[in-house]
Amino acid sequence: MNSSERYDAFLDITRQIHALELAAEFLSWDQQTGMPPKGAPARALQLSTVEGIRHAVLTGDELGEHLEALGNGVSLDGDAAVNVREMERLRRRALCIPNALVREISKVQSLAMEAWIRARSDSDFGAFAPWLGEMLDLKRQEADEVGYDECRYDALHDEYEPGSTARRLKVLFRTLRDELVPLVAELADSPAAAKRKGVVGDFAVDRQKAFAVNLLTTIGFDWDAGRVDVSAHPFCSGNLHDVRLTTRYDENDITRALFGLLHEGGHGLYEQGFDPAFEGTPRARAVSLGIHESQSRMWENLVGRSRPFWEFALPLLHEAFPFTSSVGLDDWYAAINRVERSMIRVEADEVTYNLHIILRFELEMELIEDRLSVADLPAAWNDRMKSFLGVVPANDAEGVLQDIHWAHGIFGYFPTYALGNLYASQFFHAARNDIPGMDEAIRKGNFAPLLGWLREKIHTRGRTLWPEDLVKDVTGEALNADYQLDYLKEKFRSLYGAG
Repeated sequence: MNSSERYDAFLDITRQIHALELAAEFLSWDQQTGMPPKGAPARALQLSTVEGIRHAVLTGDELGEHLEALGNGVSLDGDAAVNVREMERLRRRALCIPNALVREISKVQSLAMEAWIRARSDSDFGAFAPWLGEMLDLKRQEADEVGYDECRYDALHDEYEPGSTARRLKVLFRTLRDELVPLVAELADSPAAAKRKGVVGDFAVDRQKAFAVNLLTTIGFDWDAGRVDVSAHPFCSGNLHDVRLTTRYDENDITRALFGLLHEGGHGLYEQGFDPAFEGTPRARAVSLGIHESQSRMWENLVGRSRPFWEFALPLLHEAFPFTSSVGLDDWYAAINRVERSMIRVEADEVTYNLHIILRFELEMELIEDRLSVADLPAAWNDRMKSFLGVVPANDAEGVLQDIHWAHGIFGYFPTYALGNLYASQFFHAARNDIPGMDEAIRKGNFAPLLGWLREKIHTRGRTLWPEDLVKDVTGEALNADYQLDYLKEKFRSLYGAG
């Protein structure tokens, strides 16, 4: 076959792999949104089967032959070269991992998730501990099969953030930790902190959903290509034409679901923003989980918790929930930007959030590297919570069991949340420089300039550049913690009358 036919045959396989990945995602989505509890064993087999087939296709001879032929002097344009490069990268990793291990990890993921749900409900880490131990053994095997230069953790983290390493993370996170621990104390313990209270009332779930959907529509989310449901842990899944958002509601507090959906909606906007000409190929996929997180954190915080945003949105809140009409802009802005020594990561404010992530990064590194036992994990968690945030969880549910990630076997993922904050701040600074009057547009409810900039600079480019190269291309400099720290200090010291 000629080079054009060869490339087309190669693309057919990449689309098969993508279809299998989406099938697994939607099976998992269903498990977390609607599957009855007794369906867990069958769902574990289904997911294991799909993952096994995907792994077999990815490591199969047919794809190998196409990649070898395309790599031997075939002239490829930039987009085609991206697809070949990224598929070679995925295949290299997959070839290192035995199919039996892939299937076993998938099966244990599904069962461990059900065990986590029960353990979290009962606040009983002991019930989940055996599953966590089994998952850790499997992920250590995976890391050893993949291989690494400096530490086992790198083999797992690289799957989510290509090119990033534990060594690089430690430098960035040390800077964040050293600056944020005293900043949290300065703000959370200030006299102004006690005056910042949330707005509590009768926020009916159906009206919360309608309000959030309206805001997401306004910022640009396409509901013909998306939907929203309820899950124990909010998430976003899907790709391009079928994006699934989930959240959880509190009838007394609209901010949990609202900012959760702005967050997941940011993920969704990224997914909907890939170039459809490359659908089903690596070219139309997120370059990394950190870049993905930058989009959610930007819309949730840098936009959604900003004063210009609520100059536009607060009248809409008053209209949807008339009892809030007595709440003015200053009070609302202060309420949604409270700095608290919080227990729960997904509800943490901007100042404390990164410390929640650094805690998890340090602990999961120690777990993977066999420097911390599963039995000692709850105590280690509580010690670090006290050191970083000055609080100690009252139980396992608000402590070590609050996140689903380890039940899913997602080790190496947590750092991407903090990286997302760093990327978001650096990107947003660049956007403000590039877009005249961006804040004024947001005040008027016009989000097209910012979304258009993100589409051009980040979304439609997919995986053409790796994260560090993308940041340099968009902002003109390497990723650093300065923009996040400057943003946090300026915003919150001004808000709290500190500094």
